[in-house]
Amino acid sequence: MKNARSPWWFIPSVYFQQGLPVIVVQQLSVILYKKLGVPNDEIGLWTSLITWPWVLKMFWAPMVDLKASRRQWVFAMQILIAVSLMASAFFVTSPQFLVITLGIFVVTAFFSATHDIALDGYYLVTLDKEQQAFFVGIRSTFFRLAMIFCTGALVIFAGSLEKSGTPIAESWKWALALGAGIYAALAFYARWAMPKSPLDRAVGSTPPSSSVTTLAASSASQDRPGFSEAFRSFFAQKQVGIILLFILLYRFGESMLGKMSGLFLLDTRSDGGLGLDVVQVGMITGNVGVISLVVGGLLGGMAISRFGLRACLWPMVLAMNLPNFLYIWAAYAQPGTGAVYGIIALDQFGYGFGLASYLVYVMYICQGSRFQASHYAIASGLMALGAMTAGITSGYLQKYLGWYGFFGAVCLFTIPGIVLLQLIPLDRERMTAQVPVLDDA
Repeated sequence: MKNARSPWWFIPSVYFQQGLPVIVVQQLSVILYKKLGVPNDEIGLWTSLITWPWVLKMFWAPMVDLKASRRQWVFAMQILIAVSLMASAFFVTSPQFLVITLGIFVVTAFFSATHDIALDGYYLVTLDKEQQAFFVGIRSTFFRLAMIFCTGALVIFAGSLEKSGTPIAESWKWALALGAGIYAALAFYARWAMPKSPLDRAVGSTPPSSSVTTLAASSASQDRPGFSEAFRSFFAQKQVGIILLFILLYRFGESMLGKMSGLFLLDTRSDGGLGLDVVQVGMITGNVGVISLVVGGLLGGMAISRFGLRACLWPMVLAMNLPNFLYIWAAYAQPGTGAVYGIIALDQFGYGFGLASYLVYVMYICQGSRFQASHYAIASGLMALGAMTAGITSGYLQKYLGWYGFFGAVCLFTIPGIVLLQLIPLDRERMTAQVPVLDDA
């Protein structure tokens, strides 16, 4: 359906809001804890464990459908996320900051995962099919702008305060408070900008009086699959064991690298790192890295659209994994800042380019069934589980192997995914089906 208010009024801001808590919990927290003196192995463990709500969100997704409208859920979660982010700013200066902020970040992740469910549902019922296709790229862009804001602007802001003489914990307090304040302002803007839709209502509530709307809502209710049946049908797929291993292991090595690369940049040269300061890391990872990631992802999607998934699988797996060897060289040579910019740019471009094939394949295995949405929720949860496991492993490996040995282990952990690439089912029916535009990773 068409809305009186253009989606341009709300899609950019709400998908920026979708990205901000994700990046704070999964990426900004790594740099934060490093600067507050937490050991690398503990950082890898705890900042991976706190991501479990994104792994398990499929289990409470039906609650969002059954209770209130998606728009109401979105606004409620945004307010709770803003409060939790402000709480993390308040407690980051506490002597018990690690335990308290980890607890806050878990709660933030739960609110964020619920916000994801509600916002994506709102997107589907509020925009017509043409608008959905057009704005999916806008969604992805503004999600990634949140990455630039968090790992770029907020990190640089904290680093600049630290350089001016502000204590480290106080610097991060103001950085987190700034992020929370901006998020809260956007929440109240979203409350105004997001239009109400007659189709956006709790399942089982009284439908609108319009006959057309009533028919659509009734049809949607009748077609809603049973949750247990959706699970059974996903795990009953042909060669499901190979598919599950591929989802879990394809980017295992790259996920390990992604969790620890910022710590490698910050660690002193005497500890095997590159000894960069927080402002430099913010510029490299939050700006150059994210821009390279976006460009790689766009080109990856274009390549698959033009040449097909089969033709792109091997170039993409090589693009994702070959830059890992640059980190082995960097750990050995400890190069200057200019070379680090190049390494991060190549790594993130290759990751974005290679990730496209992974995401498209996951979309393919969810097609050909009336449970497509449920299957994708299950698959995305398994993707998050693989990344979480890799993150937990990464900290312990780095502690015991050092940076040089760790990056060698990263390269070894890419081998199972490459082997599974030879075994995954690529049946003709799925490969010729139309695939939607890629959303954020």
